[in-house]
Amino acid sequence: MDPRSVKTAEDAAALIAARKIDNVKIGVFDVDGIMRGKYMSREKFLSALSGGFGFCDVVLGWDSNDQLYDNAKYTGWHTAYPDAPVRVLPDTCRDIPFEPSTVLFLGEFAEQAEAVCPRGTLRKVVKRAADMGLVASAAAEFEFFVFDETPDTVRAKNYKDLKTITPGYFGYSVLRSSVHADFYHHLLDTMRAMDVAIEGLHTETGAGVLEAAIGVDGILAAADKAALFKTFTKILAQRQNRMATFMAKWSHDWPGQSGHLHISLKDKKGKSAFHDPKKPHNISDTMRHFIGGQQMLMPELLAMIACTVNSYTRLIPGFWAPTASMWGVENRTTALRVIPGSSKSQRVEYRVAAADINPYIAFSAALGSGLWGIENKIEPTKPVQGNAYAVEAPAKLQLPRTLGDAAKRLAASKAARELFGDAFVEHYAGTRDWEQREYNKAITDWQHQRYFEII
Repeated sequence: MDPRSVKTAEDAAALIAARKIDNVKIGVFDVDGIMRGKYMSREKFLSALSGGFGFCDVVLGWDSNDQLYDNAKYTGWHTAYPDAPVRVLPDTCRDIPFEPSTVLFLGEFAEQAEAVCPRGTLRKVVKRAADMGLVASAAAEFEFFVFDETPDTVRAKNYKDLKTITPGYFGYSVLRSSVHADFYHHLLDTMRAMDVAIEGLHTETGAGVLEAAIGVDGILAAADKAALFKTFTKILAQRQNRMATFMAKWSHDWPGQSGHLHISLKDKKGKSAFHDPKKPHNISDTMRHFIGGQQMLMPELLAMIACTVNSYTRLIPGFWAPTASMWGVENRTTALRVIPGSSKSQRVEYRVAAADINPYIAFSAALGSGLWGIENKIEPTKPVQGNAYAVEAPAKLQLPRTLGDAAKRLAASKAARELFGDAFVEHYAGTRDWEQREYNKAITDWQHQRYFEII
């Protein structure tokens, strides 16, 4: 039985029985998009299929370094970190090629925890679209650097003088991809087997950097695929004594790493809601208002997209990343790039996102803001032609410059609360405020080099 044919709890139980699987791997994605999970015995898993299971809610109450948030209302010392209910999602079943004795399922937090669950938040936005008679399709593409390093060596080197898998700038290099074909094919084959098919994989411009474009799917499935891609790319690299990073920018010597999101809308009959051949660039009224909503809310929702302190090192002029919420047609200097085409291919590329995104939260912001624009008939500004970095954007379209500022904007956003709920906005904005405060404690190399002797 093919795991991707599993749709119901009964299908999942039948697959477990047919394969005589003793232990199942199950995972959930936390606030930072990190996969947390465990192996579960056959008996426990079969019980969880119908009744769910408990998972310590600390995974929604700590950061990427397992440090406890000090400002979370949902969970904390004041709640004593109880188990939160998790539902198993049968239709996420996948093989793991290098673990043939098990299968993988994703879970989703339920009941009270659902309000702050990243996947649950996206599902809420997907329902909003459905209530409007719309269905969203999406795809993510990621740039990531690969190193001839291990978790031990990067720590021993204090993350300095790291050896990338290849040297120098060499974008779209057939030479590089052919020399390292073993890694490329291992990645392509594994992702295909896990139903995360990659439609394009190539070197980008920078030492050891690759770019992968994941195939289009419904937006919730696309977020699953994006999150699994990030997780298992890192796993595959480490299994080859290499490392992959999805930081927004790992070194000031090299360009940042994007995590661009492509979104299109159809009506319930399957007709494109974005494509109107009678309008300039085939941009329908619905698409124009969708762009307007994305543009106007981007500064308020930026913490959901640029989600780490490191994200903001990428959002500077001239580095293929936007500094204001501007849009253009086939313009890669803008935050929103409209890609005109046929009714099948007409879409918006949300280019402000970096590789460090939590795909569920980033897709929630990108889709939710567009739906808000449709509902409120928000008109975008005139599209930028040429270099957007040379355009003086109005103050309301300028992006926050730090994660802390972005978190404050999100917490104050009425539109965000309407789209995602008060519980999510307060919890998530608090986690980003924590992240900024943790960074503020750090004494950086830059500070040592600048001040240690001379001040």
